[in-house]
Amino acid sequence: MDREDLLRRLNWFYSLEINQVELYKVQANQFKDFYAGKVFKHVASIEQSHVDNIANQITSLGGEPTTLGEVISPIIGMSLGSLMSLTGLERALQLNAEIERKAMSDYKKLVEDLVSSGEDSEEEICTLLKSNFIDEHLHTALFDMLRGNLMEDKIETI
Repeated sequence: MDREDLLRRLNWFYSLEINQVELYKVQANQFKDFYAGKVFKHVASIEQSHVDNIANQITSLGGEPTTLGEVISPIIGMSLGSLMSLTGLERALQLNAEIERKAMSDYKKLVEDLVSSGEDSEEEICTLLKSNFIDEHLHTALFDMLRGNLMEDKIETI
């Protein structure tokens, strides 16, 4: 895969992950009295590790994490988090799962493209992307489970 195309796509994930960090931080605050608020806070920290790892990967390829992502993505994430919170916890969980599914789809596509390029030098990137995919999958399942439990009035708390 062309280095510039790879950097462009990694920067997409960088921006997406920053957006998710801010989204979940806002939701953690909005739903702080609920178990889901604690979940959102924890998920935000996992997403922050994705931001850091992708930034490191971009830098190791000789690129720079996009300034646009650093400026615009937090604003979008905070705004989206606030708006989604207004729809209520159940709807916020549903929308979060959809965002996570989009991330999974994009991660899967990039891994497939990297594997089909056949370059062994991109194995480290694929490992990172697959790890992020697994986290996004776990977040989706957790949001779906919490939503189902909320609908059945069986949400767990600690």
